[in-house]
Amino acid sequence: MNVLLIEDDPIVMLGARQALQLADIRVQEAASVESAMQQVAHACPAAILSDVRLPDDDGFELLKRMQALDREVPVILMTGHGDIRMAVEAMHLGAYDFLEKPFSSERLVEVMRRALEKRQLVLENRRLHALVAPQQDFGLVGQAPGMVEARRRIAALAPTQVDLLVRGETGTGKEVVARAIHEASGRSGPFVAINCGALPENIFESEMFGHEAGAFTGATRRRVGKLEYARGGTVFLDEIESLPMAQQVKLLRVLQEKTIERLGGNESTRIDCRFIAAAKADLQALSERGEFRDDLYYRLHVACIELPPLRERREDIPLLLAHCLRLSAERYNTVAPTPSPEQLARWMAQPWPGNVRELKNLADRLCLGLESDEGTRPATPAEEPSLAQQMDGLEKQLLGQALAACQGNVGHAAERLKLPRKTLYDKMARHQLDPAQFR
Repeated sequence: MNVLLIEDDPIVMLGARQALQLADIRVQEAASVESAMQQVAHACPAAILSDVRLPDDDGFELLKRMQALDREVPVILMTGHGDIRMAVEAMHLGAYDFLEKPFSSERLVEVMRRALEKRQLVLENRRLHALVAPQQDFGLVGQAPGMVEARRRIAALAPTQVDLLVRGETGTGKEVVARAIHEASGRSGPFVAINCGALPENIFESEMFGHEAGAFTGATRRRVGKLEYARGGTVFLDEIESLPMAQQVKLLRVLQEKTIERLGGNESTRIDCRFIAAAKADLQALSERGEFRDDLYYRLHVACIELPPLRERREDIPLLLAHCLRLSAERYNTVAPTPSPEQLARWMAQPWPGNVRELKNLADRLCLGLESDEGTRPATPAEEPSLAQQMDGLEKQLLGQALAACQGNVGHAAERLKLPRKTLYDKMARHQLDPAQFR
């Protein structure tokens, strides 16, 4: 149960951190709203203690953004400039409590322990509810930890109105996730998919924002753009990394203001749509190289769903293939063949650069009787994973199973695996396993 402490004054940060750590409360730190939201996107804290006055924004804005993500995360605001009116406003917006500086260590620890107890009850209630509620797969087949976490995030984020980012390689199912979020969101408008890589730069504004009659040659009447057409629905921006810089500026303003101006017009039009962006590239790396606007990256990365490539969840391949074979047989009115153990072993050893899409194509060929010996040839030695790679994969799978069985409790997982806790932490870091995804 981590507490996220957000404070730009190093002296106040030090005092609050020491008080909480002496009370055996684990602390994460951030000095601004944006850096805090980046940490939240990676792993949601159990409670948040934030100063009201911060360099890039204020604590009230942080509170609103957390309310959109998970309104049951306790947020405690603190300030040296507060009064009764500010305290009432904070509580009205949904703050768990309000501390006016200077406050004692005892008062801070007391408030934080109550907040953590409340969060523990919320999480336990959700766990019990999940045990009795029917499980949704959202069209995502697989039991690998990455897929379990993806489904959990879809279920948690879909009912909110937060804009979000879906990350994954080609063929991992980013549009499937976007459609699942739209369908589970309760939004009544249409799902509008836009491939940013296939949208010519010279018609970007006309397609996205619409145009007025006479805006350019051939514009004989007003046209509603895709963002206005998506009223009450969801806009899916695929391959967002391919959007030119000039268009990124225009999109950022729309995301912030939720208004547009049709090409050739001066009137601002309010839009009501949720944005889901998808990227196969690492947007953070692109922004660091100046190839993607960092302000747009941070605006999109408030909430993120990561889809693992198929090579990182080979244990799901038999289940996925059986699912794809059933769908292909229904589509082509054929009988689904039963792969032999040798075929499954070969396919589990292949790298699958096209991910699930490539696996679906294989299922289609098998159902149509088009899969030749060449197509089912054994993996070459270069394709076969080495013994060390196979042992690594098995170790990662066993660690994930132990963490899942212990609901992300590292101490219990270490006892279950009969490992020292530090050794388990080292192995988790090497395999990029986050215990939060198993809670």
